[in-house]
Amino acid sequence: METSKITTAIIGCGNLGKALALGFLDGGIPADNIHVTTRGATGLDAIASRGISIGTDNVASIADAQLVIVAVKPYNMDAVLKELAPHLDPDRHVLVSVVTGITLAHISSFLKPEVSVFRAMPNTAADVKESLTCIAQGHTRSLHTDLVHAAFKLVGPVIPIAEELMEAATVMGACGIAYVMRFIRAMVQGGIQIGFDAKTAGLIVQQTVKGAAELLITNESHPESEIDKVTTPKGCTIAGLNEMEHNGFSSALIKGIVASHEKIVTR
Repeated sequence: METSKITTAIIGCGNLGKALALGFLDGGIPADNIHVTTRGATGLDAIASRGISIGTDNVASIADAQLVIVAVKPYNMDAVLKELAPHLDPDRHVLVSVVTGITLAHISSFLKPEVSVFRAMPNTAADVKESLTCIAQGHTRSLHTDLVHAAFKLVGPVIPIAEELMEAATVMGACGIAYVMRFIRAMVQGGIQIGFDAKTAGLIVQQTVKGAAELLITNESHPESEIDKVTTPKGCTIAGLNEMEHNGFSSALIKGIVASHEKIVTR
């Protein structure tokens, strides 16, 4: 699919909507083909300066769009669906929700039955085309599946999943950005304590995290096999790892992931 011809409207331009807009632009969708709507225009200078259209009229924004991405807060979802429903053409529009916790069945209950509906969970790394997007779909046409996958592949890899895993995907892929950032911040703080200035510590940690991820991706290896390569008997690495584990490092991370998941599914 020729992605330069994709037209998209992003309803809601918070951090995720903004990241998608900039990622799509850098991925090859022309600025003229991207329209975003927001209730307030503050904090959108990066988008406006790149030529992306910003408005407040949701219905007007979808007039020339194929892909309609809804990126509002969950409590605003029903109102937006009611507003858009009469104007969604099943032959032209494809609706993609990136809203946490709203099911395909709930979304479809507001729309004509012929409208293709997807749920997608990218993350804010879409801004630099390094998102991982999990996508679930209901009954839809293959050309619409191709369109949605082609668009999100512009901002990183795409994984099709069953809808029942969307909440788990949200925790791992979207909340996961924050978990990794907190880990990075802690490593930087440790680096400062043992002698580095903040900038240098940040550069070391950022490249180390990037390198670690690339090792796993390129070698298709398990984290433990890479750990084994740098843990020598009586060495400093194993001493540090064991101290972290004695203080609950892995347990705390797992508990955090489970807590985030429980927060979504018990809403």
